[in-house]
Amino acid sequence: MITCWVLVGVLGVLVLLHALFEVHYFLRMFMTVFLARFCRKRVHILDETSVYGLCATTDIDWLLYHMNNARYLRELDFARADFYERTNLYREICLQGTGVVQSASTIRYRRFLKPLTIFKITSKIIYWDEKTIFMEHRFVTPSDGFVRAIAICRQRLLDCSAESVMGGLIDRGVKQNGSLETGVTQIPQVRPEMPVEVARWLESNDVSSAKLREQPLAPLQVVATHC
Repeated sequence: MITCWVLVGVLGVLVLLHALFEVHYFLRMFMTVFLARFCRKRVHILDETSVYGLCATTDIDWLLYHMNNARYLRELDFARADFYERTNLYREICLQGTGVVQSASTIRYRRFLKPLTIFKITSKIIYWDEKTIFMEHRFVTPSDGFVRAIAICRQRLLDCSAESVMGGLIDRGVKQNGSLETGVTQIPQVRPEMPVEVARWLESNDVSSAKLREQPLAPLQVVATHC
């Protein structure tokens, strides 16, 4: 009898957790960070990383035909976590500052992902300025090498300089077991030129910000009640 009540209690806790939290999201994030930190190879900060995903039945939209548009952006959480760990980017940010937040993102869909399709997300840093780092992510199907979607994300560093963080990681190189990995070419600390698409995107963000600053506050609406 006690065993039955224990099982009922465990089942109730699991149901409550699934009702309150997206449990599989947190489990997958934990596994992504664990594998990146302890199992996967460290890479240089300017190298490209990749993670694999599957368009599951929980990822498709109401038409039941392709992956929901919002799921693409959520998949980038796992790609960034893998990149942050394998390049030591997040650790360096925390050493010099307090953290990092995503301040903006844009995505272009080129061809949809059908249910149960395996895809790869490649991630790399394409530019940085004094306070932000720009990353490019591509959703690629390994079967044909086609880029299904491409996203650019702007990561804002808190209480530290992006130039200092990137410079430190570039100079340090890739460390494996306390020493530089054999065959790694030391890359000079040179910030790349801003890609044209990033420049145009920043211009559109500036226009949007200017319009929002000029927008007057909406007047308070008083609702009259009649007796």
